[in-house]
Amino acid sequence: QVQLVESGGGLVQAGGSLRLSCAASGNIFRSNTMGWYRQAPGKQRELVVTISSGGSTNYADSVKGRFTISRDNAKNTVYLQMNSLKPEDTAVYYCKVFNADGRNYWGQGTQVTVSS
Repeated sequence: QVQLVESGGGLVQAGGSLRLSCAASGNIFRSNTMGWYRQAPGKQRELVVTISSGGSTNYADSVKGRFTISRDNAKNTVYLQMNSLKPEDTAVYYCKVFNADGRNYWGQGTQVTVSS
């Protein structure tokens, strides 16, 4: 089993920044992919960005150039630096781990609200 603990959400004005963190513990394999998804009210959950254990990234077009994902493999932690935030970035942000044993795990979600 893998546990994910997210932190860093909140309320920010448009143009501002936030940094999300997600710490994984439990039966986490070193060779895994971690990522962030988001779900706005009335919309489906969507990919924001993923990062492999080797550092390869895959960003949604809507966040390219504004968001940056990074990870600390020693701490099993992934970060999401969000800059130039827009009201349309408002959503619940979820951390996800694609574990090397084929199992996927989700965090509990953290609310990000961007006011105009």
